[in-house]
Amino acid sequence: QVQLVESGGGLVQAGGSLRLSCAASGRTFSSYVMGWFRQAPGKEREFVAAIRWSGGTTYYADSVKGRFTISRNNTENTVYLQMNILKPEDTANYYCAAKSGSYIYFNNPRRYDYWGQGTQVTVSS
Repeated sequence: QVQLVESGGGLVQAGGSLRLSCAASGRTFSSYVMGWFRQAPGKEREFVAAIRWSGGTTYYADSVKGRFTISRNNTENTVYLQMNILKPEDTANYYCAAKSGSYIYFNNPRRYDYWGQGTQVTVSS
């Protein structure tokens, strides 16, 4: 059974940093795309970043480009989201997700097969 478990969320001041982790288990993810999405109250779930497990190609939303970095550790089966220069508008529940098959539609949450439970990130001004 596939499990994605996020951790690392919390409260931080604007300009600060956090690192989110997503521990993946239950299958081999070498052919998967791993994504981070976020959802703020009253808003739709939005794409943040994605990484192709094989090869490590990365993709970012324009709103986080240059501030966030997605990476993976093959040995530990873990995906990370390093978030720097955080802004109040980054406040949301952050979700890790796994998508099998092609990297196409990497930014579409409906294309992802598995989801974690989410971790809250709050950025104070």
